[in-house]
Amino acid sequence: MTTPRPPARSAEQRRLDTLHRLEHDMDAWVATADAKTGTPYLVPLSFRWDGETILIATVSTSPTARNLLAGGTVRLGIGPTRDVIMIEADAEPVAVADMAAGTADAFAAACGFDPREAAAPYHYFHLRPRLLQAWREADELKGRTLLRDGDWLHP
Repeated sequence: MTTPRPPARSAEQRRLDTLHRLEHDMDAWVATADAKTGTPYLVPLSFRWDGETILIATVSTSPTARNLLAGGTVRLGIGPTRDVIMIEADAEPVAVADMAAGTADAFAAACGFDPREAAAPYHYFHLRPRLLQAWREADELKGRTLLRDGDWLHP
């Protein structure tokens, strides 16, 4: 016997669920590409949502850091395949010294890891979403876009 699937969520409920996930999840798949060759690179990273941007940190010598510094675009996948959030974003590097008071502390508390204490140097990046989509099953594919050009489509 199979468990019946819940009905498709309204756009409003999907947005509320997405915001809850952004506020409470801490890990995402982060995809970048080499600016010269287009070679893709995918890595799991921790993140912190501040209500407008997603903050990530990665080793300064990593392909992710190099790709973000050169190209400035990123795609994230959050959650399992049957309850996924996909985000396309612009990446802005930010030095710890230039962060708002408490931002690095909040990242460390949310992620359980403080890059400032790591042996290797890290880069932080604010990811500003341009496109955000969320869906669970095929019945939620229609209307999956919740944010376009940085603006929420539903209240």
